[in-house]
Amino acid sequence: MLSRRRLLQAGAGAVPAITLGAAPAWAESAAPPVTGVVPKSMAGFDKALKAYIKERGISCAQLAVAKNGKILLARGYGSYTRPDGSTAKVQPTSLFRIASLSKSLTAAALVRLAQDGELSLSDKVADVLKVPTKADPRLAKVSLWRLLQHTGGWDRGVTTDPLWNDTTIAASLDVPLPIDHADITRYTTAKKLDFAPGSKYAYSNYGYMLAGRLIEEVSGLPYETYVRQKLLAPVDIERMRLGRSLRKEAFPTEVVYESKYTRKSVVDPSGATVPYPYGGFSMPNQDANGGWLASAVDLVKWGFVFDGAGPVLSSTSISRVFAKPEIGVNSGGSWYGLGWHVRKNNAGGLNTWHNGSMPGTFSFFARVQHGVSYCAIFNRREEEDTPDFDAIDPILGKAIGTVKTWPTTDLTPKYF
Repeated sequence: MLSRRRLLQAGAGAVPAITLGAAPAWAESAAPPVTGVVPKSMAGFDKALKAYIKERGISCAQLAVAKNGKILLARGYGSYTRPDGSTAKVQPTSLFRIASLSKSLTAAALVRLAQDGELSLSDKVADVLKVPTKADPRLAKVSLWRLLQHTGGWDRGVTTDPLWNDTTIAASLDVPLPIDHADITRYTTAKKLDFAPGSKYAYSNYGYMLAGRLIEEVSGLPYETYVRQKLLAPVDIERMRLGRSLRKEAFPTEVVYESKYTRKSVVDPSGATVPYPYGGFSMPNQDANGGWLASAVDLVKWGFVFDGAGPVLSSTSISRVFAKPEIGVNSGGSWYGLGWHVRKNNAGGLNTWHNGSMPGTFSFFARVQHGVSYCAIFNRREEEDTPDFDAIDPILGKAIGTVKTWPTTDLTPKYF
């Protein structure tokens, strides 16, 4: 993926504007208010996270760490103001937008449909969705494999990301805002692909948006319903759900999102200037590529699904998720599987990870060697003049080395 510094303002039209808002009451102190459980032997993780959020002025954060299928650390950091004016501490179970960490859910849903014999990953997207290929016959060669491995032919570095181009699409189609998935698909399929399918990797939110429509077409269920019923319910994850665009639509335990940018609203035709995280983009349109809400403990529990065959995925399905694409590995030795970045590790297994970024959100989730996994989520992302947010990866990786003895108490029953 492109670095966060190169994607500070995904979607043209971001306007430098007002400040992030009133600083939290703890901003001048050594540490934010905290909730949850941090075993003494894992204090290095807690110390690292506190330093990270203080340096970046983050008011709401979460961290969860697991090993061998047990959640060992679960922490909420900071506080926020609810719509009714009351103050709430971030809990380990508070909901955050997770942006592109959503892609692992979408990819797993298509793999599950293949596991159940409802489709084949070799099926062609255009055939299943009945989208026209007149503008570019090469669209007929986009299989589900290519769609999920970002080799389908769309390159946001060449053209633009249609998931962040609402105003242009509305004007082009002569339809009012807000636009929907059908509008985005109609606009994009009327244009040529940016490269021949299967010839290279180019990260595509649009491809995963289409994947959501495939899930709906084949299953006969709304995208969110299918994921919650077939993927999350079998492993007792109940909090995760799709997010909404506006602050007044937030769920009761959902944090506040912050950005110094504003944008013209794309969720109504008013043309009003709004905070970028609240109406500057459409959460319903982001659903399958970046629209989920979750807590860090939810995500590390979701990661257990990929540890071995279980009620969600078979061993064959898991191998498909982490399979190398036809273009092979990149120069750094990693590849993009189905919803995960993948690399072989020194223990003979695979490290898998993903990050997520949208205005008001940055998230990172990794599954590494020796059964360790960790997830951190924040209520703002890297913006101009802020420190590098991608540093969270090596920071948490280094924290693993501070643990001399791993605790044995499993916190999973406390949160599920």
